[in-house]
Amino acid sequence: MLNKIFLQGRLVADPELRHTQSGVAVATFRMAVDRDIKDRETGERKADFINIVAWRSTAEFVSRFFTKGRMAIVEGRLQVREYTDRDGNRRYATEVVADNIYFGDSKRDSDSGYAPRGGYDAPPAYGQSGSYGAPAGSYAPQTGAGYSTAPAVDQFADLTDDDGELPF
Repeated sequence: MLNKIFLQGRLVADPELRHTQSGVAVATFRMAVDRDIKDRETGERKADFINIVAWRSTAEFVSRFFTKGRMAIVEGRLQVREYTDRDGNRRYATEVVADNIYFGDSKRDSDSGYAPRGGYDAPPAYGQSGSYGAPAGSYAPQTGAGYSTAPAVDQFADLTDDDGELPF
């Protein structure tokens, strides 16, 4: 059986970080995810508002670097919980339990009025590239006054001890 979900959308509000009694971090937030089909009458896309739950280091990561309006990509699984409310009624809660959360926008998008807490000067969560949009060791040419137009650096090199056998 398979229960895997991928979502891309914008956070509706800042994530709420809490800790369980045993000290495990848990963050909850909602994402607005646009539907693919436009409304026939208005021509606008409607959105679904989806509850997301992240645990442990993923919870700490999302609470530190994501704020209302940020684009996020969530990889996880769908979970339906059943519980009884105060009045004794049976209720259901549907949410996505996030395994991984990625930036869905780039550093340039922070000019639009939303930026992660701590700004982009904080160390990146994954890798040590110093940039959220490019992998470590990549070359992003700059143009304009004071920038050179140096050729791009080739990130791939020939193997020196290739025996011709594939590892798989």
